[in-house]
Amino acid sequence: MNEAWTRLSQESAVLVTVMATKGSVPRGPGTLMVVFAQSEQGTIGGGHLEFQALAHARLILSGHAVPHRLSQVLGPSLGQCCGGAVDLSFEQVHAADLPRLREQWVPQRSPLALFGGGHVGKALVQTLAPLPFAVRWIDSRDEIFPPDVPSGVDCEHSNPVQAAVADLAPGSRVLIMSFSHAEDLDIVIACLKRQRAQADLPFVGLIGSATKWATFRHRLEDRGFSAQEIAHITCPIGVSGITGKEPEVIAVAVAAQLLQSL
Repeated sequence: MNEAWTRLSQESAVLVTVMATKGSVPRGPGTLMVVFAQSEQGTIGGGHLEFQALAHARLILSGHAVPHRLSQVLGPSLGQCCGGAVDLSFEQVHAADLPRLREQWVPQRSPLALFGGGHVGKALVQTLAPLPFAVRWIDSRDEIFPPDVPSGVDCEHSNPVQAAVADLAPGSRVLIMSFSHAEDLDIVIACLKRQRAQADLPFVGLIGSATKWATFRHRLEDRGFSAQEIAHITCPIGVSGITGKEPEVIAVAVAAQLLQSL
């Protein structure tokens, strides 16, 4: 919504919010869309429901006296057969409302630590940016981060790289794909030690083949980690059935797996 808030400093808009739902609907409560005279940001689910909501919001913008709450049944009259019902609110907002809106509509994002700034790491950052993750991007090479990092991604230089594991936010999901197997192993060990002490890393994923994981598993056993502890590491990463090796393909498969873990 950052672009919408920027535009709102220059022109009025109507904030359309899904207040309540019943049954099968395209988007849940709390979903919002900002409607300007000539454009909009966000979506409440598309289809005829959104078409009508846009028209209603622009009536408000043009000064018409229309209700600021609507209840819509998603049946044949709307050309949508979801079968549910949606309650929408319409609030005209101006530049003066920006501080309240920014505070009110902070998206809920799960912390995620991405170790590695290589090709797959770069593709993952772009894929994860619009998803519900607060990404902390970590590498031992300070010069590796590109200048056009998406909004909401924090870049961090850490040397040794595994030192960053100690102060990850509780509940962080972790992805490990550094430039070397030695660094990967150090990060995995740091994650398992933290998991042993605090049990607050719900997902730890390591990029690599089955052969790489077999080698890592033996090395972790040699360092005293139990089979149960080692089983907390996911390797290879990504949803099954996607075989492409291109960074962008891997990024989509891993992002899907992360969403399944929420």
